[in-house]
Amino acid sequence: MAEAPPLWRATVPVFLSALDRIGAMLDRTEASADPAAALATPPADGMLPAGQQLATAAQFMLRIAFPLAGRRVPEPRAGADLAGLRARVAETRRLLESLDAAEFSGAGTRVIRAQAGFAELEMPGEAFLHRFGLPNLHFHQAMAHAALKRAGFPLGKADFDGLHDYPEGFSFG
Repeated sequence: MAEAPPLWRATVPVFLSALDRIGAMLDRTEASADPAAALATPPADGMLPAGQQLATAAQFMLRIAFPLAGRRVPEPRAGADLAGLRARVAETRRLLESLDAAEFSGAGTRVIRAQAGFAELEMPGEAFLHRFGLPNLHFHQAMAHAALKRAGFPLGKADFDGLHDYPEGFSFG
């Protein structure tokens, strides 16, 4: 069996893991006294609230992976409330799992066209992934994390990456 192309390995498995982390954030949010208020909390004044940050992070996964696979980007329309976000995570997972690794052959040099705000981008797939896609995905995921912390959730690195482990009560300050 041939090894999966590098940009498939850098996207689909990474995004499925990120969806797991988003699902864990939603679990913690659902267990709170007021999930709607938590999802309505922005990371800072003037920024999108946590729910929209999570929805945007999930959409970025599709905006990255599908063009790299040479496919049109799907646009799930679930809301940014708890039920809508759960539906969006499930649909994003299903869509990512529908991508065949072979579709990513040549993705590093495939020219990708995308919007970045009002800017129009045109760049090779590898640059698209590393300079635009991943930074935007991680930005929105981190802003959701910060917003939920602002809403009072005791989140840490382990909640963000699923890998860190610290003793109870440990803090970076």
